[in-house]
Amino acid sequence: MALEHAILVSLAERSASGYDLARRFDASIGHFWRASHQQIYKVLGRMDTEGWVTSEVIAQDGRPDKKVYVITPAGLDELHSWTAKATPIEHLRSEFAVKLRALPFGDAAAIVDDVRVRRRAHEAQLEYYRRSAERFYPDLSALTDDELGGWLVLRGGILSEQTAIAWCDEILQRLGDER
Repeated sequence: MALEHAILVSLAERSASGYDLARRFDASIGHFWRASHQQIYKVLGRMDTEGWVTSEVIAQDGRPDKKVYVITPAGLDELHSWTAKATPIEHLRSEFAVKLRALPFGDAAAIVDDVRVRRRAHEAQLEYYRRSAERFYPDLSALTDDELGGWLVLRGGILSEQTAIAWCDEILQRLGDER
């Protein structure tokens, strides 16, 4: 996936300025696809050249004018074409997993401390996802077709964090038994 597709999805949901897109990435999309503000602005320019988005300058009182981006029919076609292709399997790349493999050769106490830090981080992220679910999807039986994709991504995040916490617990249990 290219950053372009993440931006197209966001603009398909709602038109936005580059600043608003960057904030959306920080608040939601960024949990699974990271992009700096500079990257977003650079890619928006390229997408405008490709005809996937267009922009409109909106005058603001007391502030600089704002450029709002809108997905075009060509952008929707690209998004449709991209979703029709199979997604490559995403291979796990984890420094932490390599560190666990180094357990017999390393500092077990430091690894235990690392696991505890990771567990707390996963608990905090899980709580954030749960609050988001309560806020944005309080009644799952009332999900609209437009909300289903967002809910499924959030649900995947919840399940991922629950699994990560369970893995940390298993690691701590195993290391506690061996120490």
